[in-house]
Amino acid sequence: MSERRTHNPIDKDKITETPSTLPYAHNVSSAVIFPDDKERIKSTAMSAMVEQTNSQMKQIYDQMELLIQQANKLKSRVEISEQIYKSEMGFKPLVGHTYYFYTRENGRDLLSMIAPDQWGRMGGYKTFVAKAKLLADHTWEILD
Repeated sequence: MSERRTHNPIDKDKITETPSTLPYAHNVSSAVIFPDDKERIKSTAMSAMVEQTNSQMKQIYDQMELLIQQANKLKSRVEISEQIYKSEMGFKPLVGHTYYFYTRENGRDLLSMIAPDQWGRMGGYKTFVAKAKLLADHTWEILD
């Protein structure tokens, strides 16, 4: 009897011994496997990254704005302090006390312990400039 060879129509390159490694379902009862949409994953990750870094950049920007405001306040205090220290004063100002800064008729500045409403008729000044408090660092804070 002659051996009869049957011809297998399935190509050997199209079958596998380890079907669990396939990126798709290998038979009808297998779970459906959808390939990952890599572009969508990248896009979502990029969106999240951009949102997070923008949020952090805004925080840094807000902190910088606050520092700029503080620097401008300090610069203003130094300028006012220089002006007050160049004025006439007949006493030694004490830290934590409030004083009054005026411009006299002759154009010279004056630091006084007398408030504008305490001068009476005499006046003693041309223009009331500011109410100031001497701070511990010997700069002046303008109160009014």
